[in-house]
Amino acid sequence: MKKILAINSGSSSFKFKLFSLPNEKVVAKGMADRVGLPGASFKIALQDGNEHIEHVEVPDQEAAVSLLLKALKKYHVVEDLNEIVGVGHRVVSGGEIFKDSTVVNQKVLQKIKDLSNFAPLHNPAEARGIEAFMHVLPKVPQVAVFDTSFHQTLDPVHYLYSIPYDYYKEYGARKYGAHGTSVHYVTLEAAKMMKKDLKDLKLITCHLGSGSSITAVKNGKSYDTSMGFSPLSGITMGTRSGDIDPSLLQHLMHETGISMDEMINILNKKSGLLGISGISPDMRDLKYNKNPRAVLARKIFLNRIVRYIGAYIAEMGGVDGIVLTAGVGEGDVGMRQAIMDAFKYMGVKPDYEANKANGQKFITKPNSSIQFMVIPTNEELMIARDVMRLTKCAALA
Repeated sequence: MKKILAINSGSSSFKFKLFSLPNEKVVAKGMADRVGLPGASFKIALQDGNEHIEHVEVPDQEAAVSLLLKALKKYHVVEDLNEIVGVGHRVVSGGEIFKDSTVVNQKVLQKIKDLSNFAPLHNPAEARGIEAFMHVLPKVPQVAVFDTSFHQTLDPVHYLYSIPYDYYKEYGARKYGAHGTSVHYVTLEAAKMMKKDLKDLKLITCHLGSGSSITAVKNGKSYDTSMGFSPLSGITMGTRSGDIDPSLLQHLMHETGISMDEMINILNKKSGLLGISGISPDMRDLKYNKNPRAVLARKIFLNRIVRYIGAYIAEMGGVDGIVLTAGVGEGDVGMRQAIMDAFKYMGVKPDYEANKANGQKFITKPNSSIQFMVIPTNEELMIARDVMRLTKCAALA
């Protein structure tokens, strides 16, 4: 049986799903968790329900690729790597170059690397992951699926910064957004749950994980989104600062003597929940920690989410549904409750019993003015479908 491998590399995770063709059934899935962090692990779940977890150092994406391919053969998910007829890769930034997913060749790979300044935590690692697969599976088509593609529908009012227009024309200085693959999937699911045409809905998606973003989706299209030129802007994240006054950077650089490159590295890798708490970038480590800085980090995270949701409700002139997804959105009951409670003044009526358990569901009562939904994202399925669309993989099944 032929199979497609979908790779979803985050800033601290490496998720994968292996789909059989043409039925799109998941025959194996798993992830390398806490990539580049202490306490890393690799997990693979098989179709028969068995799971295998290995607690092992996973320093980077290349190590995760190696662990994955070894596990697929070790547990007889594939007897031969030639069973894999396509590999799809989530790539965060395609800039204005890639308006759709694309089959990767050396020229495309170089362009993904050239866009690293747009997504410094992601594009370099994703490019290395693609290279690793191209080396191990040289005859298998590799497809890049860009987070930014979904946001190509933004209009200039929402994607331009209030700086000299020539900077946009000459250097591409604009908002690109991210998490588009996730947003696309969960909005399709939200429309099904609400039994309405997506084109008739105003939705806000909250992709809350190590990287987090809020997106307004109007009539099925991206209307505005919190991440900007790079995934650094927007709400507070695991290690990323989110929005910050540029003059503060100048002040800190003068005071400390550090360079701009060093400052951007700090904003990307040493800020956010980690910087505030001084404990961890992972919300699971902060959830029950009574340290005042850990509590403060959760409060700031919540505040920024509420701020963006409120702004997007005003921008769209209302909202029908709000989707919570990704690691925190899908798994943090307390944070979900706090977000809903912040909008009770607008007529939101939380269903606290429904919220106690995870899984795809409504977590507000039927008569709530705004429906809140938990929808586990499935970026991998969207990636696999793009692989089939852009290659002849489906015909090979």
